[in-house]
Amino acid sequence: MNSMSPKERWLASIKMQPVDRLVYWPKLDAAYPQNQKPPFRDWNNEQLHAWMGTDPRYGVAKIYKEIHHRAQKEIHNDGHTQRIVYNTPVGVTEQILKFDPPSVSWHPVEFPIRNQETLKIMIAYYGDLEVDLDREGLEKARQTYQEVGDKGIVGTPIGESPLMHFVEWLAGIENAHYFLNDYQEDVEELFAAAHRVLVRATEIMVEYSPADLLTMVENTSTTLISPAQYRRYSYHHIMDYARISRAAGRNMELHMCGHLKRLLPMLADMPVEAFEAFTSPTVGNTYLLDGRQACPNVCLIGGTNAALWLRPLDEIIATIERSLDELPHHRGIILTSGGVQPPACPPEKIKAVADWLKTYPLRM
Repeated sequence: MNSMSPKERWLASIKMQPVDRLVYWPKLDAAYPQNQKPPFRDWNNEQLHAWMGTDPRYGVAKIYKEIHHRAQKEIHNDGHTQRIVYNTPVGVTEQILKFDPPSVSWHPVEFPIRNQETLKIMIAYYGDLEVDLDREGLEKARQTYQEVGDKGIVGTPIGESPLMHFVEWLAGIENAHYFLNDYQEDVEELFAAAHRVLVRATEIMVEYSPADLLTMVENTSTTLISPAQYRRYSYHHIMDYARISRAAGRNMELHMCGHLKRLLPMLADMPVEAFEAFTSPTVGNTYLLDGRQACPNVCLIGGTNAALWLRPLDEIIATIERSLDELPHHRGIILTSGGVQPPACPPEKIKAVADWLKTYPLRM
């Protein structure tokens, strides 16, 4: 095939079409450059991708804004601690996050739902919440999209479906399951209110966002929720978002970075274009072949795991080669680090894998 641009290669892969070579996207985050030796330490991620010969992915922000009527959300941030205060007619609760410099990210240390009283406060908050198009944000997104051009694909998050958002951000893993058992009706009322908001957000993003790929940031894993819980809650919610996207002819992906093997029969039903962060053992539990056999018409973005990238170069290449050799074909395969690329894996090693991949004989 003629040489393709990174954007063309990405889009063809997402549509399960032939490509000139596999897309290879090491997922570099803000923490990666600062942990490298010179000159890489002084480069940004775009410069690193250019040097390594990999296929970058760019992002634009959401283009919807939150509208409150009787409730209010206040964010207090001193750079180290972030307090999010939810003030509603039935009470006040707050969430606390701490900044982690090594990973350049925020982590929850106190959740807004701690008992039945705070659960009802968050029901009131979501019941009051609406979203609408952010025209200023839309203009910025359009400008960024034009600046990226054909250098790579542009993605954007929509949000996270209610169950996983509840587990990760609102109640915490342990309490989320206690509350689902003890206050099931209240939790399901919360889910219904949050789902209503996310459906409207999806409609706005599908209609207006310039991004090539719309992401549901699910972080799904059967280490956090059970297949039965996924079937009861996540499946139906995500189907609603996916159908909105598919009806509009947009590309949607599900970001699922955990254990997925027991969910594959349900995931096969999803009218989405891609599963992202499809992570192999030992961090995840699904190989590319598992995904291709269960979901033959979905692009798989992943194929490796963070632990693999800490192994010697020849072992990394041999492992990737085996996983590619056993596939029936290579359409709809985008190789990534699974989760974020470990900073302990230097750019030289990533470049060597990229150089090898360009020689791998594809079967289209």
